[in-house]
Amino acid sequence: MTDMNLSFRRLVRPVLVSTVFFMLLTGLGYPLATTAAANLLMPWRAHGSVVQRDGVAVGSAVLGQQFERPEYFHPRPSVTADAPYNAGSSGASNLGPTNRKLIDAVAARVKSYRAENGLAADTPVPVDAVTASASGLDPDISPANAQLQLKRVATQRHMSESQLADLLHAHTSGRLLGLLGEPRVNVLKLNLALDAQQSPAVAGK
Repeated sequence: MTDMNLSFRRLVRPVLVSTVFFMLLTGLGYPLATTAAANLLMPWRAHGSVVQRDGVAVGSAVLGQQFERPEYFHPRPSVTADAPYNAGSSGASNLGPTNRKLIDAVAARVKSYRAENGLAADTPVPVDAVTASASGLDPDISPANAQLQLKRVATQRHMSESQLADLLHAHTSGRLLGLLGEPRVNVLKLNLALDAQQSPAVAGK
């Protein structure tokens, strides 16, 4: 019996020790190390990429938010639960491309997008203007999407289209390292830049 107990202890002890060791390593040590490294190397990103206006946090550069007023560039659609761009409920509709509900929703968005931007009935519409992202929180739109909204925003803000085009170009990010991803426009940053250019009687969302 004693020999069996000794054998059992020899088998169990290494298991328990290794379990505790890896719990401390992966559950405590690794998160602390990566958090410290992130705060040291990229503090703005580590703290949520918070965007401020006049010292007040107005959003995050990596989380989209809804803009509906005509004097602002609009984000891509969001179908998060309860409300668009609900950061507490990230997700997509999970509807397949042949689903009639999705087809009808996209068709309605295309019609609405053309109407609000004064486009002809046969104007091609960028896919990101009428479909939601997988997260529902995408902060960016394509340059093509922004370009089609430019005339509406310029008219509402009494700006020249060329002036607004320069601002749009300045807020268009290219591919990472010139290779990865697609050119994009951060909607929140662009709209804040619009307000900064004007004494915004039209400021707000």
